[in-house]
Formats: sequence, C-alpha cells, structure tokens
Amino acid sequence: MSLYRNSIWFLKGIHEYTRKGFESAAKRFVEKDLDVSVAGRSFMITGASSGIGKAAAIAIAKRGGVIHMVCRNKDKAEEARGDIIRETANKEIHVHILDLSEPRKVWEFAEAFKKKYKSLNVLINNAGSMMNEREVNTDGLEKSFATNTLGVYILTKSLIPLLEKSSDPRVITVSSGGMLVQKLRTGNLQSERGPFDGTKVYAQNKRQQVVMTEQWAKTHDSIHFSVMHPGWADTPAVAAARPDFYRSMQHKLRSPEQGADTVVWLAVSEAAAAKPSGRFFQDRRMVSAHLPLAWTRSPQDREQKFMVLLEEIGKTFQPH
Repeated sequence: MSLYRNSIWFLKGIHEYTRKGFESAAKRFVEKDLDVSVAGRSFMITGASSGIGKAAAIAIAKRGGVIHMVCRNKDKAEEARGDIIRETANKEIHVHILDLSEPRKVWEFAEAFKKKYKSLNVLINNAGSMMNEREVNTDGLEKSFATNTLGVYILTKSLIPLLEKSSDPRVITVSSGGMLVQKLRTGNLQSERGPFDGTKVYAQNKRQQVVMTEQWAKTHDSIHFSVMHPGWADTPAVAAARPDFYRSMQHKLRSPEQGADTVVWLAVSEAAAAKPSGRFFQDRRMVSAHLPLAWTRSPQDREQKFMVLLEEIGKTFQPH
C-alpha cells in the first residue's frame, strides 16, 4: 500500500511539479499580483544564499524590500549578497549567520534580532536539510528534525511578537510534496527507532511544518501564515541530497525562480493576503494538504500534542 501511495504521489509530481507543470499553471497567473512595491518592508529569508531562497530574495529586492538573509555559510552568504545587490541595485541586503540545527543559537539570534530591529513584516522559512544517514548535533538532536522542524518552530515562535507589531505580517514556510504521503508522527520525532530513511524523515518534517502552520494560524490571527510546495526545482540542495533523482529528472526540473514564484506571491501580493491563513499553496493556488481519500489526516489532539512537545523541547534550549 505504501508503494502504491508513493507511486500516486510521483505520478502526480510528473504532471504538476515539473517545469511543464509550472508553465501550464502560469497561464492562469494574474500578472498585476506581483506588480507591487514593497519599499520599506522587511523580509527575513532563511537559506537565502542559493536556490529558491536566493531567487526569492532577488525578486523581493527588485521590488524594494529590505532583505535579511539568514544563512549557515558566511562566504556563500556574502557572495550571494553581492549577486543580489548587483542584480537589483538594492543595497538594503543584510547577512546573518545562523545554523538552524543549533536551537540555542536560534533562540539567541531571534532575541538579538528583536532588540536591534523595530519591525519584521515577513518571515520566509526556506532553509532545509535532508540527511542520507542519521546524524546528531552537539545537543544530541537528530539534524533533520533540529533544522526542519525545531529550528523553524523556535525561529518563528520567537519572532511572532515582532511580527505582530509590524504591518501586514506574514509567515511563509517552504514545504515539499513529499509530505503528502506522510501522516504526522509524534512518537519518534528524532528517528531513534527503526532504520533511518532520509527521504521519509524529510517528508515527515515537511508534514510537521504543515501542522505547525495550521496551528499557528489558529492562535495568532493577526499574522497571515501559509505553507507551500515549490514543485521540483533545480537547486544545489536537491542535487546534493538526491543525486539519482536529480540526474534522471534534471531536464524536467523547474528553475529556482519558478520554484520561488509562489513564495514571492505569498510574501508580497494583496491577493495572497486575502486567502485564509494556515493553508497550503502550490502555484499561487490554495490546494489540499492531503491527497484524495487520504490516510494522512490526524486528529486535533495529536496535532496539539505535537505542538506541546515542540514547546517542551524548545524550552530546554531557551536562554534564561
């Protein structure tokens, strides 16, 4: 049954998630949605040194946005910053160095950011990690969970007060279609039991991001939360994490700009802000976070338990 579900998801992806799928979807896009200026508005983008994050940063910087690049590698980040400035003539591009897999540093970064900056209009949780083998950080946390789930949770939770004080605040999280074949798990968050399958763990993390987005939307109604699937894009992260998939699909993959299109639309357009908060998007359209006849839905109490678990884990690393 699992093989069947994965096959359905892959076939769906062949049609929708590739470059041709984007080109087909783009025929219904409303061009004026992105014909906007965001001068004076600030945007934090994690993983902004390459791929979808960098493409989103360029698109938003072209529209006048103040960009806060949150990146792990300083040299790559500074190089990307130079590229963005040259391409957009926007000098309001700031680099912040942070490894999202280190929860104490995520807390410290967010607290320091709130003290230094008076507003943050949009947070784009784009950075992600797919591990081929189970690895733990210095705190003993499995790195995929630490980066994709706990890091996103801590960064967003800590910045919510700043977002709430800012005009038209939004939080966009870049998920993956792989989550469509994953049901929320709360009993093995760090993949300590059973064999480690990096692709499945990543997909589970992406399901967790969908649940976080839905739950945040219920408790913070002044912020517009959304989560999106960029399709299958040609990025360094995909090439490194899934080399076989990359080789076989390389000529069908979306460009980073195509992958980033809905991120930008969710971040800057009035049309996106008019949609309900907490929903899942693909190619500028609100879509279901579950396949038809899905087995992946979870009861409310399980989703709430998941948020409580994240709160408890996160607090153990929070500075006092």
